[in-house]
Amino acid sequence: MAYSIDRNRLQQFGSLEFLARQVVEGFITGLHKSPFHGFSVEFAEHRLYNTGESIKHIDWKLYGRTDRLYVKRYEEETNLRCQLVIDHSSSMYFPQKKEPSIDDPNKITFSVYAAAALMYMMRKQRDAVGLQVFSDHIESATPVRSTPVHHKNLYGELEKLLEPIPAKEKRRTMTTDALHLIAEKIHKRSLVVIFSDMFESSHNPEKLFSALQHLKHNKHEVVLFHVTDKEKEEEFMYGNRPHRIIDMESGEELKLNPSEVREKYVEAVSSFKKELKLRCAQYHIDFVEADINKGFEQILLPYLVKRSKLY
Repeated sequence: MAYSIDRNRLQQFGSLEFLARQVVEGFITGLHKSPFHGFSVEFAEHRLYNTGESIKHIDWKLYGRTDRLYVKRYEEETNLRCQLVIDHSSSMYFPQKKEPSIDDPNKITFSVYAAAALMYMMRKQRDAVGLQVFSDHIESATPVRSTPVHHKNLYGELEKLLEPIPAKEKRRTMTTDALHLIAEKIHKRSLVVIFSDMFESSHNPEKLFSALQHLKHNKHEVVLFHVTDKEKEEEFMYGNRPHRIIDMESGEELKLNPSEVREKYVEAVSSFKKELKLRCAQYHIDFVEADINKGFEQILLPYLVKRSKLY
Protein backbone atom coordinates (compact mmCIF):
# COMPACT_ATOMS: atom_id res chain seq x y z
CA MET A 1 0.00 0.00 0.00
CA ALA A 2 1.94 3.00 -1.23
CA TYR A 3 1.47 6.66 -0.47
CA SER A 4 3.46 9.78 -1.15
CA ILE A 5 4.08 13.09 0.51
CA ASP A 6 4.07 16.36 -1.40
CA ARG A 7 7.67 17.42 -0.74
CA ASN A 8 7.28 20.96 -2.09
CA ARG A 9 4.29 21.70 0.16
CA LEU A 10 6.05 20.09 3.11
CA GLN A 11 9.11 22.28 2.63
CA GLN A 12 6.85 25.30 2.34
CA PHE A 13 4.97 24.68 5.59
CA GLY A 14 7.40 22.41 7.44
CA SER A 15 5.19 21.62 10.43
CA LEU A 16 4.69 18.22 12.04
CA GLU A 17 0.92 18.70 11.86
CA PHE A 18 1.06 19.29 8.11
CA LEU A 19 3.29 16.25 7.65
CA ALA A 20 0.87 14.14 9.69
CA ARG A 21 -2.01 15.23 7.45
CA GLN A 22 -0.03 14.30 4.35
CA VAL A 23 0.74 10.85 5.77
CA VAL A 24 -2.90 10.19 6.72
CA GLU A 25 -4.38 11.48 3.46
CA GLY A 26 -1.92 9.37 1.48
CA PHE A 27 -2.75 6.34 3.61
CA ILE A 28 -6.50 6.80 3.15
CA THR A 29 -6.05 7.12 -0.62
CA GLY A 30 -4.00 3.93 -0.65
CA LEU A 31 -6.55 2.18 1.56
CA HIS A 32 -9.35 2.87 -0.92
CA LYS A 33 -7.26 1.32 -3.69
CA SER A 34 -6.31 -1.72 -1.64
CA PRO A 35 -8.04 -5.00 -0.72
CA PHE A 36 -9.40 -3.07 2.27
CA HIS A 37 -11.60 -0.98 -0.03
CA GLY A 38 -14.83 -0.27 1.77
CA PHE A 39 -13.29 -0.29 5.24
CA SER A 40 -14.91 2.56 7.11
CA VAL A 41 -12.49 5.45 7.52
CA GLU A 42 -14.97 8.31 7.34
CA PHE A 43 -14.38 11.03 9.91
CA ALA A 44 -17.46 11.98 11.91
CA GLU A 45 -18.31 15.68 11.65
CA HIS A 46 -22.00 15.22 12.55
CA ARG A 47 -24.19 12.96 14.61
CA LEU A 48 -27.88 12.14 14.34
CA TYR A 49 -30.25 14.49 16.11
CA ASN A 50 -31.84 13.02 19.24
CA THR A 51 -35.51 13.84 19.80
CA GLY A 52 -35.98 16.35 22.60
CA GLU A 53 -32.61 18.09 22.47
CA SER A 54 -32.07 21.68 21.40
CA ILE A 55 -32.50 22.36 17.68
CA LYS A 56 -30.02 25.25 17.60
CA HIS A 57 -27.10 23.05 16.47
CA ILE A 58 -28.96 21.24 13.68
CA ASP A 59 -27.22 21.51 10.32
CA TRP A 60 -30.15 22.70 8.17
CA LYS A 61 -28.12 22.71 4.97
CA LEU A 62 -27.34 19.03 5.46
CA TYR A 63 -31.03 18.42 6.23
CA GLY A 64 -31.91 20.00 2.89
CA ARG A 65 -29.62 17.55 1.10
CA THR A 66 -30.41 14.40 3.07
CA ASP A 67 -33.88 14.98 4.57
CA ARG A 68 -32.42 13.79 7.89
CA LEU A 69 -31.63 15.77 11.01
CA TYR A 70 -27.95 15.95 11.96
CA VAL A 71 -26.30 17.94 14.75
CA LYS A 72 -22.86 19.49 14.31
CA ARG A 73 -20.28 17.98 16.61
CA TYR A 74 -18.33 20.24 18.97
CA GLU A 75 -14.91 19.87 20.51
CA GLU A 76 -16.12 18.61 23.89
CA GLU A 77 -17.85 15.67 22.24
CA THR A 78 -15.57 12.68 22.03
CA ASN A 79 -15.93 9.03 21.11
CA LEU A 80 -12.67 7.70 22.46
CA ARG A 81 -10.01 8.58 25.00
CA CYS A 82 -6.47 7.73 23.96
CA GLN A 83 -3.11 7.95 25.68
CA LEU A 84 -0.07 7.97 23.39
CA VAL A 85 2.96 6.64 25.28
CA ILE A 86 6.43 7.16 23.75
CA ASP A 87 9.74 5.71 24.89
CA HIS A 88 12.28 8.56 24.83
CA SER A 89 15.35 6.68 26.03
CA SER A 90 18.69 6.87 24.24
CA SER A 91 18.17 3.54 22.48
CA MET A 92 15.24 5.06 20.57
CA TYR A 93 17.76 7.27 18.71
CA PHE A 94 19.15 4.19 16.97
CA PRO A 95 20.33 4.04 14.25
CA GLN A 96 22.39 7.17 14.74
CA LYS A 97 21.95 9.41 11.71
CA LYS A 98 23.09 12.93 10.95
CA GLU A 99 19.65 14.03 9.77
CA PRO A 100 16.94 11.43 10.33
CA SER A 101 13.86 12.07 8.20
CA ILE A 102 10.53 10.57 7.25
CA ASP A 103 12.30 8.67 4.46
CA ASP A 104 15.26 7.62 6.58
CA PRO A 105 14.12 7.60 10.23
CA ASN A 106 15.61 6.37 13.44
CA LYS A 107 13.24 4.84 15.99
CA ILE A 108 12.27 8.05 17.78
CA THR A 109 11.66 9.90 14.50
CA PHE A 110 9.48 7.06 13.24
CA SER A 111 7.54 6.99 16.52
CA VAL A 112 6.97 10.75 16.50
CA TYR A 113 5.70 10.79 12.91
CA ALA A 114 3.48 7.78 13.60
CA ALA A 115 2.07 9.34 16.77
CA ALA A 116 1.44 12.63 14.94
CA ALA A 117 -0.46 10.78 12.20
CA LEU A 118 -2.60 9.00 14.80
CA MET A 119 -3.28 12.34 16.48
CA TYR A 120 -4.45 13.79 13.18
CA MET A 121 -6.87 10.89 12.77
CA MET A 122 -8.13 11.34 16.33
CA ARG A 123 -8.61 15.07 15.81
CA LYS A 124 -10.77 14.44 12.75
CA GLN A 125 -12.81 11.82 14.61
CA ARG A 126 -13.38 14.06 17.62
CA ASP A 127 -11.42 11.71 19.88
CA ALA A 128 -9.58 12.95 22.96
CA VAL A 129 -5.85 12.32 23.23
CA GLY A 130 -3.07 12.74 25.77
CA LEU A 131 0.69 12.19 25.56
CA GLN A 132 3.04 10.46 28.00
CA VAL A 133 6.81 10.49 27.38
CA PHE A 134 9.17 8.35 29.45
CA SER A 135 12.78 7.25 29.74
CA ASP A 136 14.02 6.39 33.24
CA HIS A 137 11.15 8.54 34.55
CA ILE A 138 7.99 10.15 33.23
CA GLU A 139 9.40 13.15 31.34
CA SER A 140 6.07 14.71 30.43
CA ALA A 141 2.38 13.95 30.75
CA THR A 142 -0.52 15.88 29.28
CA PRO A 143 -4.23 15.61 30.06
CA VAL A 144 -6.61 13.93 27.63
CA ARG A 145 -8.50 16.53 25.60
CA SER A 146 -9.86 17.06 22.10
CA THR A 147 -9.66 20.83 21.61
CA PRO A 148 -7.67 22.40 18.74
CA VAL A 149 -5.41 24.26 21.16
CA HIS A 150 -4.63 21.02 22.99
CA HIS A 151 -3.70 19.29 19.74
CA LYS A 152 -1.43 22.19 18.77
CA ASN A 153 0.33 21.84 22.11
CA LEU A 154 0.76 18.10 21.61
CA TYR A 155 2.37 18.62 18.20
CA GLY A 156 4.76 21.01 19.92
CA GLU A 157 5.62 18.38 22.53
CA LEU A 158 6.23 15.80 19.82
CA GLU A 159 8.50 18.15 17.88
CA LYS A 160 10.72 18.47 20.94
CA LEU A 161 11.42 14.73 20.74
CA LEU A 162 12.96 15.16 17.30
CA GLU A 163 15.84 17.12 18.80
CA PRO A 164 18.98 14.96 19.16
CA ILE A 165 20.09 13.97 22.64
CA PRO A 166 23.52 15.46 23.53
CA ALA A 167 26.26 12.89 22.95
CA LYS A 168 27.28 12.82 26.61
CA GLU A 169 23.72 12.39 27.88
CA LYS A 170 22.54 8.82 28.45
CA ARG A 171 18.85 8.21 29.01
CA ARG A 172 18.16 4.74 30.28
CA THR A 173 14.83 2.98 29.85
CA MET A 174 12.65 2.08 32.80
CA THR A 175 9.72 0.74 30.82
CA THR A 176 8.23 -1.34 33.61
CA ASP A 177 8.23 1.46 36.20
CA ALA A 178 6.87 3.93 33.66
CA LEU A 179 3.99 1.66 32.61
CA HIS A 180 3.03 1.00 36.22
CA LEU A 181 2.93 4.76 36.89
CA ILE A 182 0.94 5.42 33.74
CA ALA A 183 -1.54 2.67 34.65
CA GLU A 184 -2.09 4.30 38.04
CA LYS A 185 -2.58 7.78 36.58
CA ILE A 186 -5.11 6.90 33.87
CA HIS A 187 -8.39 6.86 35.77
CA LYS A 188 -10.91 6.62 32.93
CA ARG A 189 -11.01 3.67 30.56
CA SER A 190 -8.77 4.51 27.62
CA LEU A 191 -6.98 3.17 24.59
CA VAL A 192 -3.29 3.14 25.48
CA VAL A 193 -0.94 3.18 22.47
CA ILE A 194 2.70 2.45 23.28
CA PHE A 195 5.74 3.10 21.06
CA SER A 196 8.85 1.37 22.42
CA ASP A 197 11.65 -0.99 21.42
CA MET A 198 11.23 -2.84 24.75
CA PHE A 199 14.88 -3.88 24.69
CA GLU A 200 15.67 -2.80 28.25
CA SER A 201 12.90 -5.11 29.40
CA SER A 202 14.51 -8.18 27.84
CA HIS A 203 16.80 -8.44 30.90
CA ASN A 204 13.84 -8.93 33.24
CA PRO A 205 10.79 -9.78 31.13
CA GLU A 206 8.58 -10.84 34.04
CA LYS A 207 8.55 -7.28 35.39
CA LEU A 208 7.53 -5.97 31.97
CA PHE A 209 4.74 -8.53 31.67
CA SER A 210 3.49 -7.47 35.10
CA ALA A 211 3.37 -3.83 33.99
CA LEU A 212 1.46 -4.71 30.80
CA GLN A 213 -0.97 -6.79 32.85
CA HIS A 214 -1.44 -3.79 35.17
CA LEU A 215 -2.71 -1.72 32.26
CA LYS A 216 -5.20 -4.43 31.33
CA HIS A 217 -6.25 -4.92 34.95
CA ASN A 218 -7.42 -1.31 34.93
CA LYS A 219 -9.67 -2.15 31.96
CA HIS A 220 -7.71 -0.18 29.38
CA GLU A 221 -7.35 -1.34 25.80
CA VAL A 222 -3.67 -1.53 24.88
CA VAL A 223 -1.80 -1.50 21.56
CA LEU A 224 1.95 -2.05 21.72
CA PHE A 225 3.90 -0.94 18.66
CA HIS A 226 7.24 -2.73 18.96
CA VAL A 227 9.49 -0.24 17.17
CA THR A 228 12.74 -1.65 15.80
CA ASP A 229 15.17 -1.48 12.93
CA LYS A 230 14.50 -5.11 12.14
CA GLU A 231 17.50 -5.69 9.90
CA LYS A 232 20.03 -4.34 12.38
CA GLU A 233 18.45 -5.05 15.76
CA GLU A 234 16.66 -8.34 15.19
CA GLU A 235 18.55 -9.94 12.32
CA PHE A 236 21.93 -8.38 13.27
CA MET A 237 22.84 -7.85 9.63
CA TYR A 238 26.21 -6.10 9.60
CA GLY A 239 29.24 -6.57 7.38
CA ASN A 240 31.59 -9.49 7.98
CA ARG A 241 34.33 -7.46 9.63
CA PRO A 242 35.19 -6.26 13.16
CA HIS A 243 32.75 -3.71 14.62
CA ARG A 244 32.68 -1.59 17.74
CA ILE A 245 29.25 -2.00 19.33
CA ILE A 246 28.22 0.73 21.79
CA ASP A 247 25.26 0.49 24.17
CA MET A 248 23.46 3.82 23.61
CA GLU A 249 22.07 3.89 27.16
CA SER A 250 25.07 2.76 29.23
CA GLY A 251 27.95 3.66 26.91
CA GLU A 252 29.41 0.15 27.32
CA GLU A 253 31.51 -0.96 24.33
CA LEU A 254 32.21 -4.31 22.72
CA LYS A 255 34.56 -5.11 19.84
CA LEU A 256 33.42 -8.11 17.84
CA ASN A 257 32.73 -9.57 14.43
CA PRO A 258 28.91 -9.69 14.08
CA SER A 259 28.99 -12.84 11.96
CA GLU A 260 30.57 -14.77 14.85
CA VAL A 261 27.76 -14.00 17.30
CA ARG A 262 24.81 -13.49 14.95
CA GLU A 263 23.25 -16.91 15.46
CA LYS A 264 23.16 -16.69 19.26
CA TYR A 265 22.11 -13.03 19.19
CA VAL A 266 19.21 -13.68 16.82
CA GLU A 267 18.14 -16.66 18.91
CA ALA A 268 18.07 -14.59 22.12
CA VAL A 269 16.18 -11.68 20.56
CA SER A 270 13.73 -14.03 18.87
CA SER A 271 13.08 -15.86 22.13
CA PHE A 272 12.28 -12.63 24.00
CA LYS A 273 10.06 -11.36 21.19
CA LYS A 274 8.18 -14.66 21.01
CA GLU A 275 7.50 -14.57 24.75
CA LEU A 276 6.44 -10.92 24.56
CA LYS A 277 3.96 -11.68 21.78
CA LEU A 278 2.63 -14.69 23.71
CA ARG A 279 2.06 -12.66 26.89
CA CYS A 280 0.39 -9.87 24.93
CA ALA A 281 -1.97 -12.42 23.42
CA GLN A 282 -2.75 -13.80 26.89
CA TYR A 283 -3.52 -10.31 28.21
CA HIS A 284 -5.52 -9.36 25.09
CA ILE A 285 -3.00 -6.68 24.17
CA ASP A 286 -2.51 -5.94 20.48
CA PHE A 287 1.16 -6.55 19.66
CA VAL A 288 2.18 -4.91 16.38
CA GLU A 289 5.62 -5.21 14.82
CA ALA A 290 6.76 -1.77 13.63
CA ASP A 291 9.85 -1.90 11.45
CA ILE A 292 11.03 1.68 10.95
CA ASN A 293 11.89 0.90 7.32
CA LYS A 294 8.40 -0.29 6.35
CA GLY A 295 6.29 2.90 6.41
CA PHE A 296 3.29 4.04 8.42
CA GLU A 297 0.48 1.84 7.15
CA GLN A 298 1.71 -0.77 9.67
CA ILE A 299 0.68 1.75 12.35
CA LEU A 300 -2.43 3.37 10.89
CA LEU A 301 -4.26 0.25 9.71
CA PRO A 302 -4.04 -1.64 13.05
CA TYR A 303 -5.22 1.53 14.81
CA LEU A 304 -8.27 1.86 12.53
CA VAL A 305 -9.11 -1.80 12.97
CA LYS A 306 -8.82 -1.48 16.77
CA ARG A 307 -10.92 1.66 16.87
CA SER A 308 -13.65 0.12 14.72
CA LYS A 309 -13.93 -2.78 17.19
CA LEU A 310 -14.17 -0.50 20.22
CA TYR A 311 -16.51 2.19 18.91
